[in-house]
Amino acid sequence: MPHPANSAVADHLAALERLAPLIAEQRADFDRERRLPDAVVRALAEAGLFRLYLPKALGGPELSPLDFMTIVEAAAALDGSVGWLVGNGGGMSRAGGYLPEEVVRGWFADPHAFIASATGAIGTAVEVEGGYRVSGRWPFGSGAPHATRFMGLASVKGPDGKDGPPICCYVDRADVRLHDTWFVSGLRATGSCDFEMQDCFVPDSHTHPLVDFKPTQPGIPYRLPGLAAFSWTVSVVPLGIARGALDAFIALAGKKPRLGGVGQLRDGELVQSMVGRAETALRSARALLVEDMTELMAASEAGGERLIEARLLHRIACANAGETAARIVEMIAAAAGTAAIFETGTLERSIRDVQAAIKHVAMTPISYGLVGRVKLGLPLGTTRF
Repeated sequence: MPHPANSAVADHLAALERLAPLIAEQRADFDRERRLPDAVVRALAEAGLFRLYLPKALGGPELSPLDFMTIVEAAAALDGSVGWLVGNGGGMSRAGGYLPEEVVRGWFADPHAFIASATGAIGTAVEVEGGYRVSGRWPFGSGAPHATRFMGLASVKGPDGKDGPPICCYVDRADVRLHDTWFVSGLRATGSCDFEMQDCFVPDSHTHPLVDFKPTQPGIPYRLPGLAAFSWTVSVVPLGIARGALDAFIALAGKKPRLGGVGQLRDGELVQSMVGRAETALRSARALLVEDMTELMAASEAGGERLIEARLLHRIACANAGETAARIVEMIAAAAGTAAIFETGTLERSIRDVQAAIKHVAMTPISYGLVGRVKLGLPLGTTRF
């Protein structure tokens, strides 16, 4: 992981180091409760880790996507569920650059503000005076048990009766009902349950288009294409999980006796080669993500065909990050032997967490086919990328 040049990044990384003992102490509750303990969430919030993209005009750090990546990776290296919620919560603070300042200022006056979002379903929005009446049920509301606000996608029917482009609808916690659906193997502590609202009034000022939104703040996090910005918040998490697994294996290799030989696990040439390959793969996947996000930021200013290509390449960089991270964790687990199967260990948890993380649509292998179609001169066939 690179050394931070930004003092705000260094401060957040230092905060994560201070929180590491609390996370380790409370971890036994993570899987049992299927959510992060309140003490951990409170500590993350008070460290500013759910405000990473919040505009400076609203008192936030307004970090760049690359600085955001560094912090989320570090959180995920501590624990996959922690990284997932820092990525989602910190990522959704970019709503401060999508909505009117007078609206979101009040939301983020609460230091524990957390917006749970879900794009895995589309609800219905009926236009009424001053806003919409919104109904729907959305799965995968990561952080829902702790959220102060929720964002769900909804489509507005046009005059022809057809669904229009989806809009993002933000509502207060009191307006939603949670459904306890999060019974899973990996990322268990994210509490990513369903949430529902029925005939909820959402003012115009609490909505924005998912795709063709108009930023209310000038910073680059708010000018990135919406779908690409959303993919970024979760696609960096598997790299952090893989880094945490590799660090745990290196520590193990210096203590575990070498099977059938003299010395420790680290003394075997195959183990040494595996660690070198894992490090290379991890750095390569990260470098591709950084390269493509750097181009996406520049292309967001340029627009046109350059932006379309940058969005597509960003998709495969995200898919590659997830795929590579999973392969690294699998290599490490194989080399660790029985040390990788105990529930109290980092490696067993990393196996489950990385497999859950890469199932997110942001890292779908379908993305490779989209780029392949374009390279082969075929029509793209979708606008959702």
